[in-house]
This record gives sequence, structure tokens and C-alpha cells, in this order.
Amino acid sequence: MPLSAPAPREPLHRRVLDMQGYEREDGLFDIEGHLVDTKSYAFETENRHVEPGEALHGMWIRLTVDADLVIRECEASTEFSPYAICPQAAPNFARLAGLRIGPGFNRAVQERVGGPVGCTHLREMLAQLATVAFQTTYSARRERRKAEAATGGPRKPPALLNTCLAYGEESPIVAQRWPDYAKTPRAAE
Repeated sequence: MPLSAPAPREPLHRRVLDMQGYEREDGLFDIEGHLVDTKSYAFETENRHVEPGEALHGMWIRLTVDADLVIRECEASTEFSPYAICPQAAPNFARLAGLRIGPGFNRAVQERVGGPVGCTHLREMLAQLATVAFQTTYSARRERRKAEAATGGPRKPPALLNTCLAYGEESPIVAQRWPDYAKTPRAAE
């Protein structure tokens, strides 16, 4: 078991996220996410009665991106929600077209679909979908970098450098993968 044994407890809420990345025939990539929230008890909202295990939230989002992680298209759908008005936010996510997934992405998402024009749950999925997009397009971007290097194109540090412990510039992984960007670990003081 990856975590220690928990204290005695009763389940109340469950969120399931399923995210997948696909390469399309046209060279673009579809990044899809599905979120489902359920409760272990029945309750009422202003618009509906929710039974135990029935979806309180059921939402979908698809980002179509290119290999540069530019969103070409975004489609969202709210299948289940606590309030009848909630599905009206989904079409606004088309406003994300043109954004590039990278530094400042979460801020730009907030500017375009934050507050009363958006949906908290769909927005929350976008940060995770950005990671899935990065993973899905990794091979395409790596091949392009190799081609650029072979033709004497610009040489940039790996995008993963210093993003986590394994890819820290003092890590043995960096020393092996990208020796030009590795630094010798500092001696313990």
C-alpha cells in the first residue's frame, strides 16, 4: 500500500478524472478530460435531486493542440451539474483557442474563462490537461529539436530542466541525459 493505513472513516465524496492524449491523422493532437464527482449520500440542489453514486458533476473538455502546444480549438460539455445554468459556461471555453500551453497558461485561462463566464471544474481540469498535452506531444517536439540541432538550428535547454527533483541540474538523470546542462552537486556544508 503506497500510503499508511488510514484511521477508521466513511466515504463521502469521490472525484474521478480520466485524461488521454491522441495524435490525429492531420498532425494535431487531441487532449481529452472527463471529470465525475459523486457523493455517498442523497441530497437536493435548487434544480435537482442527487442520489448516492449519481454524478453531481459530469464534464468533458477537449483541447486540440499543435506540436508547439498552441490550442487550436477547445470544446467543453457539461453533462451533469448541480444547477441548470451550469452548462451555459461550456461554450465559453472556445475562447482558449490561440493560447499556448506554457508559462502563464493558468493566468491566461483565468483571464479568458475565469469568474462568472467560466466553470470552476472545467478550469481545474485545464492545468492537468496541460500536463497531458506536454506528455502527448513530447516525442514530436523531441524529434523537431533533433532535426533543428542537426541543421545547426538554435540550441535551447531542455524544457524539463529544473522542473522537479529528477530533472534538477544537479541530478544524476540530467548528468546522463543532458550532460551539457548538468551541474556538479554542492558539497554538504
